[in-house]
Amino acid sequence: MTLAGEYPLLSRIESPADLRSLPRASLPQVAEELRRFLVQTVSRMGGHFAAGLGTVELTVALHAIFETPHDRLVWDVGHQAYPHKVLTGRRDRLHTIKQHHGLAPFPCRSESEYDTFGVGHSSTSISAALGMAIGAAARGERRRVVAVIGDGAMTAGMAFEALNHAGSLDVDLLVVLNDNDMSISANVGAMSNYFAKLLSGKIYASLREGGKKVLRQMPTVWELARRSEEHVKGMILPGTVFEEMGLNYIGPIDGHDLDALLGTLENMRDLKGPRLLHVVTRKGKGYAPAEADPIKWHGPGPFDPVSATIYKEKSAGPTYSQIFGQWACDIAALDPRIVIVTPAMREGSGLVEYAKRFPERYFDVGIAEQHAVTFAAGLACEGARPVVAIYSSFLQRGYDQLIHDVALQNLPVVFAVDRAGLVGGDGATHQGAYDLSFMRCIPNLTIMVPSDANECRQMLYTATTLDGPAAVRYPRGAGPGVTVQSEMLALPVGKGRVTREGNSGLVLLAFGSLHAAAAAIGDELDATVVDMRFVKPLDEELIERLTARHRHFVTLEENVIAGGAGSAVGEVLARRDGPIEILHVGLPDDPIPHGSRDSNLADAGLDAPALTTRITAWWRSRRPGRAAAR
Repeated sequence: MTLAGEYPLLSRIESPADLRSLPRASLPQVAEELRRFLVQTVSRMGGHFAAGLGTVELTVALHAIFETPHDRLVWDVGHQAYPHKVLTGRRDRLHTIKQHHGLAPFPCRSESEYDTFGVGHSSTSISAALGMAIGAAARGERRRVVAVIGDGAMTAGMAFEALNHAGSLDVDLLVVLNDNDMSISANVGAMSNYFAKLLSGKIYASLREGGKKVLRQMPTVWELARRSEEHVKGMILPGTVFEEMGLNYIGPIDGHDLDALLGTLENMRDLKGPRLLHVVTRKGKGYAPAEADPIKWHGPGPFDPVSATIYKEKSAGPTYSQIFGQWACDIAALDPRIVIVTPAMREGSGLVEYAKRFPERYFDVGIAEQHAVTFAAGLACEGARPVVAIYSSFLQRGYDQLIHDVALQNLPVVFAVDRAGLVGGDGATHQGAYDLSFMRCIPNLTIMVPSDANECRQMLYTATTLDGPAAVRYPRGAGPGVTVQSEMLALPVGKGRVTREGNSGLVLLAFGSLHAAAAAIGDELDATVVDMRFVKPLDEELIERLTARHRHFVTLEENVIAGGAGSAVGEVLARRDGPIEILHVGLPDDPIPHGSRDSNLADAGLDAPALTTRITAWWRSRRPGRAAAR
């Protein structure tokens, strides 16, 4: 069947202007076709799924009521935005999303004028939208600005900081809170929709504002009226907290009732001042398996839409996340002081089993990385051994807390830094490219980089034996196939290991995931190969010993070169007299886009062929006797 035959309305929509040209009565059919299209398309290639199904009606309503792209629509937690991409001219490329040279996984300013702000991490929409609203007003432009926040993003402090700021300003800003809990609360329905329409209507708004002007002349009556309004709203609507922050709260409204959404958004579109519309949706709406288990269907791989069978990728062995999850269970059984803290990454970090077995020592704090780090610091103050399970790109959000609350106080907090290095489909916003650089300069912090799964397990244990903070950073996916020892042994801190003795005068210092590639190159070039293991403290004694018979050093790391592990080696070698040449190999000073992890490595020049070519060419141009060979 052709696209037009299967999706007669959706196939005609190349931009939101086409959507707005349709009769309002046909929009429910657009939503139905859009949901079917998402199921069929994502089932072929995988991708973020449940959250987008939940925003179908909301997306249709927003683009139908607002004049996008002139009106700014700012998405939060970008995996809600697949329907937005479909309605904004990218329908026929949705099957390429997250793939090499395909659509970006999240809203991306360089991809479309409808993507007004780049999104990957959560809780940025209100701040960005507020800046846009003020910026447009300063230029005298009549431009409506809408922030759509949801999928847990309201748990982050940044969202409330922005709301607090917006509520203190006379600025036209609409915040749509997409409350996509797994169940729709009881106060969503006909009565709630009625109140939402009523409170967003022009009659209520004019009475509200006019009454304020009159009553402000009578302070005692004004205060009574203000409190009465809040209490009445509080009895029927859970919006008092937003009203106290200075926003006009409307809702909650059923986010799958398209007529109610259209009417309420139309009413709210031209209201003045900061306002918040509370919309309740269901993740996975319209696809029963995703409704029943939205966590499982958050970001599945390819699946059979009829049987709901998710096709599993073949794995070379346990992933590093699985290794961490097993270690967490094992160490918690041995040490009652162990407490795991994670900012909404239970499944991704491999902690499902731990959460079941040790619920009293497991804390998922939501999307609140800053709180997670300082909460762990407080636990450490009282004798616990907290382990913060966090992705590399999310640790960036808790950087001040890592320095101020943990490291400066030398508290024994362990950071299990997952997704360090290149991550594949989630692209530039999620690449763990910077953690070695931003951690290496922090005092008191021990930094370990395992080259395989067994080293990862032993390093995690080593971290719990230290008196200060420690980080173990490991990549996404599985490492080289090795036997993982059940016994846990503490490694000598700050000591690397020579895994191959060479005679050519070339030494390859590998930090973490690139050790396997370095070993293969070492065999080809008869180079000495070292698994450095520690970035801080660096094994300076070993480096010094190697200089006795090596004059050419190559450092390899899956981190940006600037300020990374190679820079640490360069600082040590710079203190020596005599001719030492060094080549730093790592991530370039450019964002690495989305794709598979293999394509990411190729783009960065860190796949095996590129590494072999580069290091071999560099070594042959410098090795002794090269002039005679010519």
